[in-house]
Amino acid sequence: MYNQKMKIIRLEQVNSTHTYLKEYILKNGFEESLCIFTDYQTNGLGSRGNSWSGKKGNLFFSFVIKKEFLPSDLPLQSVSIYVSFILKKILKDLGSKIWLKWPNDFYIDNKKIGGTITTVSKDLIYCGIGLNLLAVDEAFGKLDIKIDVNNVLESYFKLLGEKILWKQIFSDFRIEFQHSKKFQTTIDDQKVSLENAILNEDGSIQVNNKKVFSLR
Repeated sequence: MYNQKMKIIRLEQVNSTHTYLKEYILKNGFEESLCIFTDYQTNGLGSRGNSWSGKKGNLFFSFVIKKEFLPSDLPLQSVSIYVSFILKKILKDLGSKIWLKWPNDFYIDNKKIGGTITTVSKDLIYCGIGLNLLAVDEAFGKLDIKIDVNNVLESYFKLLGEKILWKQIFSDFRIEFQHSKKFQTTIDDQKVSLENAILNEDGSIQVNNKKVFSLR
């Protein structure tokens, strides 16, 4: 078990928890695992440079950890799947029907309710997660249960700290991957169907004779 505690800082409002966290570490250096969270960000980052700002009352958090925080068998390219699936597990245990669409999007039924971005800088891993607790618009869904954000974050980082092996997470994700086959994903800025995609043990997929990893 990784015994270093996660320091959690709540901000009333921020442009982006991910941007704020990176700038904080750049200025102050890394001294301990750190999480920044808010219920309102004005210029949030989504995958492929898209924005994920949502509205006040939703959950946005970013955290930074050292690579050694993660299990030794986890392929670095699949950190997004790993950290997302841990959160999905916490929420599912609370009664949600949330599922994880490859590689890092949270869904309820057929609507996206959130997602994860992950970046690597030397020996540090930065993860940013956005989750709709409230309705944003008709194109997106929202979490189907009420949660206490502080309790969820505490449970999340506690479970993350247990360093569950990738092979264990992957065995569960492989089953859930069948849901992803009804959808598309974006590869090289093009929408690609996942219907015939093959999930590899390192978390990548084989689609149209191309191997694609989740890290973004």
